Amino acid sequence: MTEPTTTPLSGLRVLDLATLFAGPLAATMLGDFGAEVIKVEHPTKPDPCRGHGPSKDGVGLWWKLLGRNKRTITLDLSKPGGRDTLLRLAATADVIIENFRPGTLEKWDLGWVELAAANPQLVLARVTAFGQFGPYAHRPGFGTLAEAMSGFAAITGEPDAPPTLPPFGLADSIAGLATAYAVMTALAARDRTGEGQVVDMAIIEPILTALGPQPLWYDQLGHVQPRTGNRSQNNAPRNTYRTADGSWVAVSTSAQSIAERVMRLVGHPELIDEPWFATGADRAKHADVLDAAVGDWIAQRTRTEVLAAFEKAEAAVAPIQDVRNVMTDPQYQALDTITTVDDPELGPLRMQNVLFRLSATPGAIRWPGRPHGADTDTVLTELGLTEAELTSLRQAGAL
Repeated sequence: MTEPTTTPLSGLRVLDLATLFAGPLAATMLGDFGAEVIKVEHPTKPDPCRGHGPSKDGVGLWWKLLGRNKRTITLDLSKPGGRDTLLRLAATADVIIENFRPGTLEKWDLGWVELAAANPQLVLARVTAFGQFGPYAHRPGFGTLAEAMSGFAAITGEPDAPPTLPPFGLADSIAGLATAYAVMTALAARDRTGEGQVVDMAIIEPILTALGPQPLWYDQLGHVQPRTGNRSQNNAPRNTYRTADGSWVAVSTSAQSIAERVMRLVGHPELIDEPWFATGADRAKHADVLDAAVGDWIAQRTRTEVLAAFEKAEAAVAPIQDVRNVMTDPQYQALDTITTVDDPELGPLRMQNVLFRLSATPGAIRWPGRPHGADTDTVLTELGLTEAELTSLRQAGAL
């Protein structure tokens, strides 16, 4: 992909000390829009993301996505030489993103006191499962625990089935996006005050925002949202339905006008006149009737026929797609959502594009994830370290 001449985050330097998903994803989002991101990994224990999931020719594919637009260096922060080098880097940086357990950086004399002394304008984003304080702060944790604790798993799945965890890093992804937003908020504050600050991001928190008003409902009404499968308590029909050719489609009727169009389309306009049809919550109480009407109609038609009819009726429908369908979907193709990036190790790669489009200063994928430590000498030489210093650091195990 051609790099744009102007990017909104050009000149911003980010040190990505984090591993796995939430923290590194935040750094990826910043790098996608022009920030210079330097990925700092342990010399012998790289980011475990490099080994997560399928690989090709021994190269982890997830890393190609999560590590894009990052230069990679190695430093052992627990060794004096690694610590001192990190402080020198911090003095040149705008942002550091880390996800060590609370107290770990402090144990290495790299806490906020030391980092702020090196660079008072620094923004330090600390991404942990449970936050920097509280009874759980020092527990090990991952996004799965946030999906369990937040209430997500409790409302996911069929009513008579166990709570269901997502088969991907949902809480980590939400926290990664929230961290990128938090960093930009802190940088905006720095523009006014001239001073940096600490971002305390607990992965258990952003997913609660994504879950909507559950706490408010419970606080005011004592209402606990149950598992409802693909149905909703707020509207109906809302479900997945099987077509005559064995495909599946999803229908949503969050708006009253859409619900009415759907019932006319499937040949049951009489249901619109029912008193309970007037609100989404009341329609949800009659989901069996509405699902039967919609499901029977869809079951008699192919997916192509269903999608065409819904589009003509201006009713909301979408096919249930797996990744094979996503790669060829015409809307995703029009948006260039899945774009092609050249990789020196694996050749052309297709991956998700940058998260959104800006009309004047677009982001870009400049390169996919690079090999472990590929840019160590270049970055540290730019920092002013001599060849002798690099050799000494390597001999000490700091690189």
